[in-house]
Amino acid sequence: MFSIRTTPPPAAVSRLAARYLTTISSAFGTTTHTLPATPGHYNSKTLSRFTIPIFSSPSTNTKLFSNLPPQTKRTMSSAVAKRLAGKTIVITGASSGIGRSTAFEFARTAPNHGLKLILTARRVDALEQIAKEIRQEVGEGVQVLPVKLDVSQPEEVRGFVGNLPEEWRDIHVLVNNAGLVKGVAQAPSIAEEDINVMFATNVTGLINMTQAILPIFKARGSEGGSGDIVNIGSIAGREPYAGGSIYCATKAAVRSFTDALRKELIATRIRVMEIDPGQVETEFSVVRFYGDKNKADAVYAGVDPLTPDDIAEIVVFVVTRRENVVVADTLVFPSHQAGAGIMHRKST
Repeated sequence: MFSIRTTPPPAAVSRLAARYLTTISSAFGTTTHTLPATPGHYNSKTLSRFTIPIFSSPSTNTKLFSNLPPQTKRTMSSAVAKRLAGKTIVITGASSGIGRSTAFEFARTAPNHGLKLILTARRVDALEQIAKEIRQEVGEGVQVLPVKLDVSQPEEVRGFVGNLPEEWRDIHVLVNNAGLVKGVAQAPSIAEEDINVMFATNVTGLINMTQAILPIFKARGSEGGSGDIVNIGSIAGREPYAGGSIYCATKAAVRSFTDALRKELIATRIRVMEIDPGQVETEFSVVRFYGDKNKADAVYAGVDPLTPDDIAEIVVFVVTRRENVVVADTLVFPSHQAGAGIMHRKST
């Protein structure tokens, strides 16, 4: 069968249990187990969640875990959660899609570490609902501040930091997610209004938000500054396509700005990162087709697109690397996609 000596000191037993957790559980099956009481022998910060392997021999269970303290559920600090401890994160365009999912992903990753989320969008009612849902899911361990903000309006962005409560101004992470696309018109038939709103939101808005937050980052630490900027770009910024010339141009501008900013901040601890999704199913296509849901649905017919949650996981991943690790450039496709216009569609 399987045996483990019980003579090592208690700390070694705890480490041994963690080390063999995956192997043992796959061989014998796992279940949640109430941990026996012997205070002081277990480091409560070593595991984020402990699932106890159950052996066919009850005596083996008793011997192996005799030095672990009581608790049916353990919500402990993982390395990732610790890196978010006490941080304040700004997410633009947080009322739906990738922004909304990113808010939930940060909250779920560090639910008990003093995390503060500043969620911005034009639809403040949607933000308030998200804040309510986050509290219901993770409790009061994460604070959420909904802020009405249209990044396409420079005066609103200029007043953003100054209008925050004092205790919310020490910002550590900026996720520039707000963006949109309007229409599929080709030159010379592209509406001037569509051109202006795409550039004002996707480019000028992103740059203005970055300039509003960057002084906070540069004032932190002893190495010229510290903080994270995550820009949500697009495959469109790498591969322009017909019917998307203006949107593609805006995302190419984001890519150039991101790369230049990273070089400008090379002597600091400020990380500048870009995530470029391929096809993601959000309200994106509904907005592109001016609210026509049928046309939007046709975009995803026969394919299995990425979800906002997929991109949110990557946002949280890049932010929670060690400070010396910069995941500078990430291109993300669903499995059916190989380029901006190269997709496999299943026959319906």
